[in-house]
Formats: sequence, structure tokens, C-alpha cells
Amino acid sequence: MSIAMPASAEVAKRDPYAALRYSDYRFFLTGRLAASMGSQMIDVAIGWELYERTNRALALGFVGLVQVVPIILLALPAGHVADRFDRKRVAMLSLLLLIAGSIALAAISFTVAPIPLIYITLFAIGVALSFHRPAVAALLPQLVPPEKFANAVTWNSVGWQLASVVGPAIGGLIIAWRRHAGIVYVIDAALMLVFVVCLTQIRGQQVVRVRKAVTIKSLLGGVRFVWHTKVILAAITLDLFAVLFGGATTLLPVFAKDILHVGAEGFGWLRAAPSIGAVIVAMLLLGRPPMRRAGKSLLLAVAGFGLATIVFGLSRSFPLSLAMLVLAGGLDMISVVVRQTLVQLRTPDEMRGRVSAVNSVFIDTSNELGGFESGASAAILGPVVSVVGGGIVTVLVVSAVAIAWPELRGMRGLADDLPQSSPMEEP
Repeated sequence: MSIAMPASAEVAKRDPYAALRYSDYRFFLTGRLAASMGSQMIDVAIGWELYERTNRALALGFVGLVQVVPIILLALPAGHVADRFDRKRVAMLSLLLLIAGSIALAAISFTVAPIPLIYITLFAIGVALSFHRPAVAALLPQLVPPEKFANAVTWNSVGWQLASVVGPAIGGLIIAWRRHAGIVYVIDAALMLVFVVCLTQIRGQQVVRVRKAVTIKSLLGGVRFVWHTKVILAAITLDLFAVLFGGATTLLPVFAKDILHVGAEGFGWLRAAPSIGAVIVAMLLLGRPPMRRAGKSLLLAVAGFGLATIVFGLSRSFPLSLAMLVLAGGLDMISVVVRQTLVQLRTPDEMRGRVSAVNSVFIDTSNELGGFESGASAAILGPVVSVVGGGIVTVLVVSAVAIAWPELRGMRGLADDLPQSSPMEEP
């Protein structure tokens, strides 16, 4: 005999605003949205200014390189810092360094200082980001209880996708209006300052951490944990190869101009399509109860992402290509929510900083190397073969991961069987 679930409990499970009911998380989300908007604007400004001053595409390629190098080199110590010190304070200090970097870029822009100074500043920004990202990622689980964390991750992703659409548009409009990138750097600094102010308003008690001596064993703790925690290793591996081989973003200008023949306006729609799909799916996830078969959902989402990429590569129809990018963005949103929730909730609090640092390395290197892989394979084999082949490899990787790590296939809800949980009360 089954007992019907009370309507109030069912509504609570489907509450799309669950995470937003915690004031600390509201401050966090507001600040992160502002900072994300600024980072998207500054990406546009840097690309425009470098190409305007050098007229060389290679100058753009160095932007990602000089920022990802310090993130890789400092991943282990940055994760250790996030696990041994107050994460909110680490996030605030790193934001102040990012603000200083933006102001430096503004000064370089307004004075037309030598180009190498831009790369030096970007390297310093990469150093700040290497400490900022693990601290922010590890801070989030302290703001909402475990059963609300997937909802918080979804709202984070909604904010990021909105920033990805609105930020570049605003940055481009400002540059077109002022005919100069300097003001964009100043606005970015102001938006980063908003995040600092929001972090000061987070009142929840932070975990008291025991400061231990730095050892090779402690630095490698995150790597060992990921290696031995099969569901996390499987999820990160899926994301790594999907981005490395399955993404078509780098080659969108080629498809817009030479294959679909839709010009700059069509390129703009193609570029925005994945974010549109991601926001649509995020809104759907917010109104649904937590996933009961998160492992299978992740595998199906990444496989679907690969198949959508294959169809996009073969398509000669602009509407079909647009639809496939929307679909790919939506499926990627499912992957992001599952992976980020899984990594944070299945990791003990005292190791979240180091594990987040390892995760950041996988994400950043796959993004940069994925762009390089797409460009290199397209130069050798052509853009269609590059994109279709990448989609096929993604589907094959999903099959291999499903066979190699049955733990992921059998994983139930994201908040089930957690290593630890701490009671939290709503403010």
C-alpha cells in the first residue's frame, strides 16, 4: 500500500527558487553574476584591442595561453590555500587582484602602452584566477544545504549563460560608441568590486580550518581523491573529452562564412545559440524535482551533445544548424549541473578546494586545447571532418566511460550517499 506524498512536500521538491531562499546564496549569486558579466566584457575588449593594434590573429591565440599557464602551474598550491584558509577571504583578496589587473589594462589602453604589458597583466590575472576559482567553487556548498545544491548550481549556470550573451553585446556596444576599449576595463573593475561587496554581506559562519604544514602529500590530496573516487573521475573525463573533441565553437566563423553562407549576422546567432539552449534547459531543470538517475542522465546528455555536434557538422541548412547548437547547449547544461554538483557534494569539505583546483585544470586546459585541436584538425582535414569526427569521438568516449566506470551508470540522486553533510537552517 503506497502513501500519497503531501502536496506541500511535492511543491517543496519542485521549488525552482529553493537556493534563492538563502540570503547568503542570493548575495553570492548577485556578485558572481556581476563578475561574470565583467569577465565577458573584458574578453571582448582584449580581443578587439589586440587585433586592432596588431592586426594579427596569433596575438589573440596568446591571450588564453598566458592565462591558462599560471592556472595549471598553481593549481595544487591554490587548492591547498582554499582548504587551509577562510575561503571567503581568499575569494575577496583574489578579486582585489583581478580589480588591480583590470585597472592596469585600462591604463595600458588609455596610454597606448606596449603590447607586451598587456600579456604580462593577463598573466597576473591568470595568477589571481588560479586562487579565485577553487575558493569560490569550494565556498558555494557552505551557502546552501546539500539537497538544494543542484538548484544553486543551476542558478549559477543560468547567470553565467546570461552573462555570456549580454556581456559581449554590452562590451561591443561600448567599444563601438567610444571607439576605445579602456572604459570597458574600468567597468569590469567596478563589477568585480560588486562581487567583493556582496561577499562581505555573507553572514553564514565559515568552517574553522586547521592550518597544517604544506607537504607533497597534502598538495596531491585532491589528485588522489579524484583518482580514487570513480564517479568524479568519470564525470571529469567525460567533460574533458567532450570539450576537447566535441565542441564546434572555434570553427563557427568558418561555418557561418564558407559553409552556411549566412555572414556576420548569422554568425552572431550561431554564437548565441548554445547559450540560448542552456538557459532554456536550466529553466526546465529549476522546475523539476532532483534527478533520480543522475549518472545515466549525464551519460545520455554527453552522448546527445556528440550526436548534435555530428548533425551540425553535416548540416547545410541554417535553421537545422541553429537548432543543433541550441540542443547541444541544452544538453551541455545538464552535464554542467550534474558534474559540478557531483564534484562538490561527493567531496569532503576539507578537500573541496584542492578537488576544485583539479577540476579547474581539466576545464581550462580542455577549453584551450579544444580550440587548438579544432583549428589544427580543420586546417588538415577541413572543418566538416573536424566537427563530425569530434562528435563521433565524443560518443565513443561516452561508451568507453560507461563501460570503464559502472559506478557512474549506477549512480542515483546527486545528494544520495554523501560523504558528509552538515545541517543548515534557513535565515
